[in-house]
Amino acid sequence: MKALHFTGNKTFDLQEVDHQPVLPGEVRLKVAYCGVCGTDVHIYHGAMAQRLSLPQVIGHEVSGEIDAVGEGVTGWQPGDRVTVRPLKPGPEMSVDNGVRHIGQNLKFIGIDTPGGMQQYWNVPAYTLHRLPDQLPLPIGALIEPLAVACHDVRLGDVKPGENVVIIGGGPIGMLVALVAKEKGANVLISEVNPTRLKLAESLKLATVNPKETDLVACVAEFTTGAMADVVFEVSGVQAGVTAMTALARVRGRIVMVAIHAEPKAVDLFRFFWRELKLIGARVYEPEDFEEAIALATSGSLPLDALITQVSPLADAQAVFETIDHNPAGMKYLLQCDA
Repeated sequence: MKALHFTGNKTFDLQEVDHQPVLPGEVRLKVAYCGVCGTDVHIYHGAMAQRLSLPQVIGHEVSGEIDAVGEGVTGWQPGDRVTVRPLKPGPEMSVDNGVRHIGQNLKFIGIDTPGGMQQYWNVPAYTLHRLPDQLPLPIGALIEPLAVACHDVRLGDVKPGENVVIIGGGPIGMLVALVAKEKGANVLISEVNPTRLKLAESLKLATVNPKETDLVACVAEFTTGAMADVVFEVSGVQAGVTAMTALARVRGRIVMVAIHAEPKAVDLFRFFWRELKLIGARVYEPEDFEEAIALATSGSLPLDALITQVSPLADAQAVFETIDHNPAGMKYLLQCDA
């Protein structure tokens, strides 16, 4: 079988390898599609090197079919269509407070262990979520990032009629906007890339370019002076952190979605003055995957429009190079069963 190995220095090597034996509690998937996540791009650029064992297969946004079932696995059989919730909780620590999906000993499958950019992939059976027959497998590869958005919106407690501002219109920001709109919220996306703004507008989302328009004034106009009930910071840059506190109304909620690896300056006075809430949102829980699958299957979200390109696994090197040169792109899928 073919497996795509990341060898470091922005280089991938497609190799012929043997199937791994299916251990008790595991299933072997025939991978159909694997999405390229922002995390995969960070790895490509050399980040998280201490978590990898090079050469390593990466990738975690997967759809496919079960090829074989290991000893002790029940409820699954070859041919079942699935996606993967790529979390491997470790031994629970007191600091975890019972929240194992972000526990101290969590391993992320596809980073800390081999991932899905290969034709066949062995994963623990407990990570599987069933995909309905009517859901196309390319859309199935979007379930993982859609589950991120469902988790973010759930933790933000978005309600119908609320005013929501998303700072950053990349793949996750766009999905957060679509899920929040589906919940009945009034949604505004702040984004600086013209191509992404045009895409958001084609999806009937309100937009603003903060480089061209005063963002605070725009949000005030959008909300008839009320300002935002919920702000999602998805940009990952200082400008987004600076803006988030200025956009929230009294007792508004700010959901931190982006990963800020370095400390950023935050207007703590505004938190005091308006009694704001800051909510961290990391990965997802099983119910977020189930909601994402239900939303995708319903057809209520225009997920097809977010797929920028589908390429064979053999073209992965060119895909990552394209992403580097096309920051306006959204979701790139690798077809692993071609």
